[in-house]
Amino acid sequence: MVKKTTLLYTGKAKQVFATEDPDVLWMAYTNQATALNGEKKAQIDHKGELNRAISTLLFKELSAAGIPTHYIDSPDATTMIVKKATMLPLEVVVRNYASGHFVTKFNVKPMMKLDPPIHEYYYKSDELGDPFMNEAQIFALHEATPEQLREVRSLTDRINAYLTKRFNEVGITLVDFKLEYGTLKDGTLVLADELSPDNFRLVDQQTGASLDKDVFRQNRGPLTPVYQEVLNRLQEKGAAHV
Repeated sequence: MVKKTTLLYTGKAKQVFATEDPDVLWMAYTNQATALNGEKKAQIDHKGELNRAISTLLFKELSAAGIPTHYIDSPDATTMIVKKATMLPLEVVVRNYASGHFVTKFNVKPMMKLDPPIHEYYYKSDELGDPFMNEAQIFALHEATPEQLREVRSLTDRINAYLTKRFNEVGITLVDFKLEYGTLKDGTLVLADELSPDNFRLVDQQTGASLDKDVFRQNRGPLTPVYQEVLNRLQEKGAAHV
């Protein structure tokens, strides 16, 4: 196993370290929870372990389904070893159902099915509040090429199809979610960052209860049991077939 060396940066929920291999990074999941662009913060026991476990499970499954990812290994409860990627400065959001700001912005009924699913792009900048970007703005500011964005859209549609089926099989509706992408040294575009309830909006199909970070955002109760429930369901039922 590679050994971590220098701390490169600390994000909202992870620390990223260089390793002895210049093409490999060490990601340490932390227990910090944030909301409202970092205005609300808290330390939540076992959150890092749960996010690492859920992310590991889904990265492995997506890789097996032919989706290129940065995932390499998970040597312990809070660590993920990944390929070093140059990140596109974009957050890619997919909306399968109306929820959150989308409801208030367009005055639509919560949980209205969106057909086809909506793709949105946001410029990844805490200082600017992650503003919305359209494709023309992305190209004009040279944040991604048309070829990269076409590949992003294609991969995102495949990921959405897989995850929608995967969660549906365990009684959970995938309302919306955020993905991030980067390019490896050879130019390969890969899914990166994490795949967890921090980045997904999930709803229990029986109770309508939130199974994601909205529980923390909206002060609905403890977060750890919610994330544990998502992990338990995914572990109890095998990978989806799509």
